[in-house]
Amino acid sequence: MAIFGCIADDFTGASDMASFLVKGGMRTQLFNGVPDGPLTSSADGLVISLKTRTQETASAVRDSLAALNWLKGQGCTHFYIKYCSTFDSTPAGNIGPICDAALDWLQEKHTVLCPALPVNGRTVREGRLYVNGVPLDESPMRNHPVTPMWDSDLRKLMGPQSRYAVYREKDVPSFADAPYYVVPDCEKDDDLTAIAAKYGDWPLLTGGSGLAAPLARLLTQGERQYLIHNETAGPAVILAGSCSEQTRRQIAQYREAGRPCYYLDPVRLLRGEETVEALLQWVLAHPYTAPLIYSSGDPEQVAQAQRYGKEKISALLESAMAELAARCVQAGVTRIIVAGGETSGAVSKRLGFTSYIIGNSIAPGVPIMMPTERSDIRLVLKSGNFGGEDFFMRAVGMTGGGCNAQ
Repeated sequence: MAIFGCIADDFTGASDMASFLVKGGMRTQLFNGVPDGPLTSSADGLVISLKTRTQETASAVRDSLAALNWLKGQGCTHFYIKYCSTFDSTPAGNIGPICDAALDWLQEKHTVLCPALPVNGRTVREGRLYVNGVPLDESPMRNHPVTPMWDSDLRKLMGPQSRYAVYREKDVPSFADAPYYVVPDCEKDDDLTAIAAKYGDWPLLTGGSGLAAPLARLLTQGERQYLIHNETAGPAVILAGSCSEQTRRQIAQYREAGRPCYYLDPVRLLRGEETVEALLQWVLAHPYTAPLIYSSGDPEQVAQAQRYGKEKISALLESAMAELAARCVQAGVTRIIVAGGETSGAVSKRLGFTSYIIGNSIAPGVPIMMPTERSDIRLVLKSGNFGGEDFFMRAVGMTGGGCNAQ
């Protein structure tokens, strides 16, 4: 039976978490939504992808509790609420309500808030969240089109969302009657190991994916070796819907390398001047060069498109990318590489695969995934900010051949 169960607020967050569990030696299976029936594999770690990051709050809480109940039914004794390492949530966001509900469900008095992921530049010092050494509210996240970050103090970010108190680790009172959250400082990987050792026996933890590997090692008593199929034959396509600075740098590097790139203008798509069929034909005209289609504009382009309605444009682009991915698979494309959390969620939902075996990582938090229903397909779904500038080149290279042992 499984021992560790995690719910994640979007698909890239789920694959991020799953990749670090695998790194820690835990045989891991990822599910796209709450499964209909019982677990049939021998996985130790189970990760359920939800879409609670931007979902209506009551529905997000309801879906989270349904997922936790299913995980408990599969034998899980340790639970994890996974959210983005940049705590992507406005004052009216869902992190607080979901974590509060999980505490109440377990009848627990405390848990941690640990979004830190030092390997990707996310650190916490004196209760404040930093991105590559810059306070969160001074980083590019301050201009995020969906979840602009207005502060870096995790107590102030969580406070408006939660019914419970939030303390820095050193400020936790000796006696607290009501449930509360602890914010441990974390600036390096060794800190993650120490946090896992200190709090790993708590039934509920929350945070980014940084704690996954040390928790997996703690719960499985060491790393394991098993065969992971990373590569497959066939053509690839890259779909980028993220507007993050890092994704735009990755697109620029891919273009500079001479690879075929096509800008999907959301306004042209809205007007019917661009179609999924035309995009598919462009992809198929570049069968073995891993063409890239991107809607990732600069802030000015994003602002212009959003004049037509931010939610309308986002939904339109997600739908088009998802339909294009499905049409590509139907046409024989076997490697689908996607940048952007919402885009990845839409693509995975449209493809309809229910669960994935997790392989090696292309970058920290970005694994190669094999759908249990299609062993010839490989999916790579990354959060916008993840990966180096050569990420797309690495993803194409690492998904194209046989199998490796981890």
